[in-house]
Amino acid sequence: MSDTESQAYAKSLGDRIRACAGMAGSGEELSRRTGIPLSTMHSYLNGKSEPRASSLVSIAQAVQADIEWLVTGKVRALDTKETSVEEEYSFIPLYDAHISQGHGAWTDGARVLTRLAFTRYSLRKKGLSPDMLAAVRVDGDSNEPVLSDGDTVMVDLSRNALQGEAFYVIRLDDLLYAKRLQRLYDGGVKIISANSAYEPMTVPQNKLSNLEIIGRVVWAGGWMI
Repeated sequence: MSDTESQAYAKSLGDRIRACAGMAGSGEELSRRTGIPLSTMHSYLNGKSEPRASSLVSIAQAVQADIEWLVTGKVRALDTKETSVEEEYSFIPLYDAHISQGHGAWTDGARVLTRLAFTRYSLRKKGLSPDMLAAVRVDGDSNEPVLSDGDTVMVDLSRNALQGEAFYVIRLDDLLYAKRLQRLYDGGVKIISANSAYEPMTVPQNKLSNLEIIGRVVWAGGWMI
């Protein structure tokens, strides 16, 4: 495996480990359940290092995930007498689309890199419909420390209207962003970066047609709703 392939695999594996962290509730909880030091777990979650086989087994067992899916990203064929993975889990597509650019439909030309596994129960508990969910990666540091460069976020595409202050994926002037939105008293919308080094932007009411809300960010290594 070349260095490039190794890095791509570590990134893909990190996405699946982040999905496991989401099932556990947080990376900290996954660390507690597995006994893997939190600093080591963070390196796995960020795709900076590959876990040993024993660690992968511990992670899968901690959230009752399929070990073959965790290692390869593929769902193994199960004996019909066993409970189907598809019955217990929903697999959310992670698109090769970055939240820093976009034109046309936001997934136009974007391939599916892998699929993130979430238990159907956890999605129902949050009021989420699997067929209205998609995941993408964040570019840049404008939302540090809430969202870091390369983080994976899951978006509820059904929540495409501003409903309270929260993080949304938006398109403004053909660019995609993950930003906190706040409705203003005069009908405009303030676009806020978590990183204070970036000034907020304001879209006045008469320019709101230029602002498209793709969906609300509901998960980023842990639930945000």
